[in-house]
Amino acid sequence: MTRHGFTFALLVLAFVNAIPGRAAGPVKPNIVYILADDLGYGDVGCYNPASKIPTPNLDRLTKEGVRFTDAHSPSAVCTPTRYALLTGRYAWRSRLQRNVLGPYSQPLIAEKLLTVPALLRAQGYATACIGKWHLGWGWPKPEDGKRDFTKPIPDGPTTRGFDSYFGTDVPNYPPYCFLENDRTVGLPSEPAPVGKDMFNIAGLMLPDWKLGNVLPALEKRAVETIAKAAKGGKPFFLYLPLTSPHFPVVPTAEFQGKSRAGDYGDFVVQTDRVVGSVLDALKKAGVEDNTLVIFTSDNGPEVVEIKNGAYDRLKDFGHSSMGAFRGTKRDAWEGGHRVPFLARWPRKIQPDTTSAETICHVDLMATLAAMLGVTLPVDAGVDSVNVLPALLGEKRSASLREATVHHSAQGKFAIRKGDWVLILAPTGDDNGKRGEPAWFRQDRGYAAHAEPGELYNLAADPAQKTNRYATEPAKVKELSVLMEKYVIEGRSTPGPKQNNDVNVIWDHRRK
Repeated sequence: MTRHGFTFALLVLAFVNAIPGRAAGPVKPNIVYILADDLGYGDVGCYNPASKIPTPNLDRLTKEGVRFTDAHSPSAVCTPTRYALLTGRYAWRSRLQRNVLGPYSQPLIAEKLLTVPALLRAQGYATACIGKWHLGWGWPKPEDGKRDFTKPIPDGPTTRGFDSYFGTDVPNYPPYCFLENDRTVGLPSEPAPVGKDMFNIAGLMLPDWKLGNVLPALEKRAVETIAKAAKGGKPFFLYLPLTSPHFPVVPTAEFQGKSRAGDYGDFVVQTDRVVGSVLDALKKAGVEDNTLVIFTSDNGPEVVEIKNGAYDRLKDFGHSSMGAFRGTKRDAWEGGHRVPFLARWPRKIQPDTTSAETICHVDLMATLAAMLGVTLPVDAGVDSVNVLPALLGEKRSASLREATVHHSAQGKFAIRKGDWVLILAPTGDDNGKRGEPAWFRQDRGYAAHAEPGELYNLAADPAQKTNRYATEPAKVKELSVLMEKYVIEGRSTPGPKQNNDVNVIWDHRRK
């Protein structure tokens, strides 16, 4: 065992000693968490009746479970969302204050942090991650400008709670190859053809590496993993962060022309088929009745890296990837972080139901801990709220979350409480020249303003047309004070004060 692996094992043991015994009662459910990449709220048929993209498997999941209409990623870009999902902690408390990790970045999740897979492994689960990691590895430094791919890669997913890993760090990042546990699968040796076949970052690849082969390989491995795990004698947790429909948009021949929204729409159809394969694999293995399946997306739809971006699709095909909401990937507006969220758990979750409860991906840790009867250590899951009552359809008079913090690509903050959301910046747009086009603003009736921030009542104005920042100063102050409290206390849930990793500049008006 490596030094890092030994350290992590000791930390998990310490966490186990701090956690009460396993919950008595029914057999623990298997858990499959599918995270699409850059899939918009309006891309899924059950969320958008006018969608030009058929999604029969997601629609099937809707009919067999619950559909959340007010679910959110904690960030409008992927790395911070993945960090929050797996740690129960907002990523802006870490060193990552804006954007995402680049190629060959070092690990973002500190060894000391309890992760969802480590929590589950301590409760007897087998844990596997298949897909896009994008949370950093302990990549050895290049020697004489060259990387040695024969060496193991430390500090990857198998040192953060997962028993096994297979996937690509990011499909459009080098090295262009699969990674399995702590090794590359094969030795990348050829320069990628940047500018051709959707390769856009220079680096080495395996000979004959095809970007279009990535998603089918993840699908195949997920099906195989479910079949094996079902026979393993343990409950299992499969975290399946897909590489689609993120750039590179590479639908295979089988799916080309299957939508009315261009190549992107076809890639969404292929993504939907992966979900169907997972559901079928659970049924074939005889475990679907004891498996909680969750499907969601890491942020809103892309506009920058692909020719047929979200605004282009709306103009060219009449398909709104952001649905009726304002904003796209990177933005602080709703379309940047309001995402589809579906969950199925036979005989636990009522089929064909809808929930308007406000939930966030950061809630996974507290929710699973509650499901298993586990009390989290005081320094774990500091921003995670138990939303199991919403999953199970329990009637409540109050919201489960006091408030939810949103974070844009460039580090703009927004805080949502009840019907109100405050964006602590002059605009929610973070996409630069590829941002909200003039024709879109005109069509939807968006007017410019001169306020230092934006305040919206989402119940009355879900499309965020009327900025009430100037007319509701008391609400601006209330939400600003709450945001400051969350920063200072190092947590947004009840418990002892914690430290952020960095000095968090939460109000950009103070710069």
